[in-house]
Amino acid sequence: MNQIAQTENITDIKKGLTAQTVTERQRRYGQNVLHEQKPPSLWHKLIRQLTEVTSIILLIAVALSTYMAIALDGGWTKPIVIGAIVLLNVAIGLYQEHSAERALAALKEMSVPTARVRRNGVEQELPAAEITVGDVVLLNAGDRIPADGVLQQVTALAVDEAILTGESEAVEKVATGTAKDVEITRVFAGTAVTRGSGIMLVDAIGMQTQLGEIADLLNETKPQQTLLQKRLSKLALTLTGVAVLSGLLIFVLSMFKQLGSLADNLMMGVSLAVAAVPETLPVIVTISLAVGVQKMAKKHAIIRQISAVETIGSVDVIASDKTGTLTQNKMTITKLWTPVGAVETVSNQPLSEHGHTLMRYFGLATNANITQTSAGEQTSGDATELAIVRLLEQNDLSRRQLEIDAPRLSERPFSSDTKSMATLHKLNDGRYLLIVKGALDRLPLQMDNSLKQRLTQAHDDFARQALRILAVGYRLFDERPAAEIEKLEQDLTFAGIIGLIDPPRPEAAAAVAKARSAGIKPVMITGDHKETARAIAEQIGIYRSGDLAVTGAELDQWDETTLREKVVDISVFARVSPEDKIRIVNAWQQRGQIVAMTGDGVNDAPALKAANVGIAMGITGTEVAKGAADMILTDDNFATIIDAVSSGRTIYQNILKAVEFLVGVNFAQIFLMLGSVLMGWGAPLIAEQLLLINVLADGIPGFYLAREPGEASVMKRPPVPNDRSIFADGMGQRMAWRAGIYTLLTLGVYALGRFVLTNNQALVGTTMLFVVLAIGSMIDIYPIKRREPVTLQSIRANRSLNIALLIAAGIILAIAVVPTLQQVFDLTGLTGVEWLIVAVAIVIPTLLLEGLKRWRERSQQVIPDVSEG
Repeated sequence: MNQIAQTENITDIKKGLTAQTVTERQRRYGQNVLHEQKPPSLWHKLIRQLTEVTSIILLIAVALSTYMAIALDGGWTKPIVIGAIVLLNVAIGLYQEHSAERALAALKEMSVPTARVRRNGVEQELPAAEITVGDVVLLNAGDRIPADGVLQQVTALAVDEAILTGESEAVEKVATGTAKDVEITRVFAGTAVTRGSGIMLVDAIGMQTQLGEIADLLNETKPQQTLLQKRLSKLALTLTGVAVLSGLLIFVLSMFKQLGSLADNLMMGVSLAVAAVPETLPVIVTISLAVGVQKMAKKHAIIRQISAVETIGSVDVIASDKTGTLTQNKMTITKLWTPVGAVETVSNQPLSEHGHTLMRYFGLATNANITQTSAGEQTSGDATELAIVRLLEQNDLSRRQLEIDAPRLSERPFSSDTKSMATLHKLNDGRYLLIVKGALDRLPLQMDNSLKQRLTQAHDDFARQALRILAVGYRLFDERPAAEIEKLEQDLTFAGIIGLIDPPRPEAAAAVAKARSAGIKPVMITGDHKETARAIAEQIGIYRSGDLAVTGAELDQWDETTLREKVVDISVFARVSPEDKIRIVNAWQQRGQIVAMTGDGVNDAPALKAANVGIAMGITGTEVAKGAADMILTDDNFATIIDAVSSGRTIYQNILKAVEFLVGVNFAQIFLMLGSVLMGWGAPLIAEQLLLINVLADGIPGFYLAREPGEASVMKRPPVPNDRSIFADGMGQRMAWRAGIYTLLTLGVYALGRFVLTNNQALVGTTMLFVVLAIGSMIDIYPIKRREPVTLQSIRANRSLNIALLIAAGIILAIAVVPTLQQVFDLTGLTGVEWLIVAVAIVIPTLLLEGLKRWRERSQQVIPDVSEG
């Protein structure tokens, strides 16, 4: 709008710009394209991956073990194994980034490839990128508008602006100077012409358009770090400190006690540092999230950002767009009324005789068409007229047959000034029928006070339900009128009214109820009217007694503090802008809430990106919305979000179980190594053995925790608070018990094998310790993977885990039994008595942990969850 003052007085719409003016304008304003941020380079992504805390720990271990291998002939097993884990983690991270944000690219693709313009008095087709300020653009039905501009001429022009405003109704446009509302004289880049034609004068291109402003918002909006990422980062920092301190401590103690050479003691410190870090945890987390992606895809939720699998399970608020998300994005007639009948609710039952008559009038004064093809339903016309055609078809009435029975002779197209349209028809009996359809208060109806009173009552009933009201009147002539159709529109006989609304999706109410039972607050954010939005929200349970419904204009009066204080009481936000949506999301986030935002239009894209989880509609959603989203619903079903929340919570629980499974034993390894050194026994396990336990015995079973079925109570608990520690809900206590049990058990087994069963044969103690620690920590996954007592059903619930355990246990036993493998990993053969002691010791942790679980349940009167199987 800022450039139009420079151009409107010097551009002749009949001739358009001259070639010289075009060149000068293009040099001044640039190309009509959207700019996108330069993506980070591969090196930048690689450095970011390698500077993750876990990667740094492993890289230090690789460097030290490599130094040992080169300078002190320490062997290459450690650097190869640890290095392979580093490469795997980095590769997975880079793969995730490969599917990064494509929102701006999608916006760019939405730019119209060509447009019809008038230059030097000649109409020509040009690439949209060449359009400049002052160009005269010709618009016709089906066109995408290439830039922002002001309409100079219109003929029944209607534009679908849903991608910018979220409204399902096309907007009737008028030429500049003919309306007080400037917005209806303007058209915007990326919107579509649904009806009529027009001529526009371009006043903004590229990044200066409304579409460009949304692109700027996408550039400025930064994605949020997930809750799990924050918690695992804290855990990694804790483990880093423990690893460094433990490694230094064991090195100092070993040197003080003169347990070996400098090289041996340094290697021992490296071994302990490696033992302190659960190397497989990042891989297990990624596998768990990948399994979540597969499960959600089967339930019609496509995950674009893998971290969203976890985040969706933690959401406190679902801020949902109305049109196409909670509603069907299909205007529908729900009620009708005629002067000779009562209010009739439209359902699957046939219409009454009066209803049939009324719909014939509406059908004759309608231009929309619906055609069934092999590719599906093909439609033309605006949403209101399509609703009329659908109701006709539901009642065995064909608009085309109506036209055959009463051919249309002339038409006055819909006008924003009159808010109506008129058609003239010839009837079979030789008479002529004039039909006028439009806004009730704009129809020149002839009625007495009694009819007016009854009409007012019906009208108010419709309005209370936030229905859009459309009226129709008619006039009969014995002979074909000679006057123009506009002059015939008077003294109309009132036929009736219909009430339309974009109805809720059938499954929306049940999904909202499930969200509330899971402790999630559903909120509607829409560009539609406040009363319409509130009526829909009330029907599906989002808006309840005591809630607030506010408009964008009201939000403009509030500062950020006021919005943050009031946002908890607001269930409906209506007539909001893209900037408003981001403010709303931010207000919730500033209260410490995890926010999911759903949407389908370009106007939703910035808020989708700002939200912790952006959810786009796969069927009705624009490519821009899909590109900005973390998750896409392929069935546009709001209930799918609730299924995704359930899956996300299950995956999150399984990741916590993996943390509990891995970290508890890792701490036991630290205490084992420190205790053994303090007692003067030296290191009971070498680095290769520790890595085998961490990667093979703990890692492989941990991978399959991702496939553990969800527990029945997963959707009956509130979301995990944003500030809750990863060790909350007794997990820290359980890990401490497990670390203590394994520390005492492994020290005891090592001492028994080395000093009691043999005469100071360290290899026997190491072998017994290795088998007990490896296999024992595998089978105690069963009391960890379910919160209820272990049963045969819970053991069978995860077949892939059982198979993985058998394979891993077989490998461990092979290493302990096969002579060649014994030599590689510094182990030795055991006697029958020694194997018997090992077999008993293996099951002790599982029995103690299961007994502790049952005791805590009884003492705290905890009702265990029932598995879903």
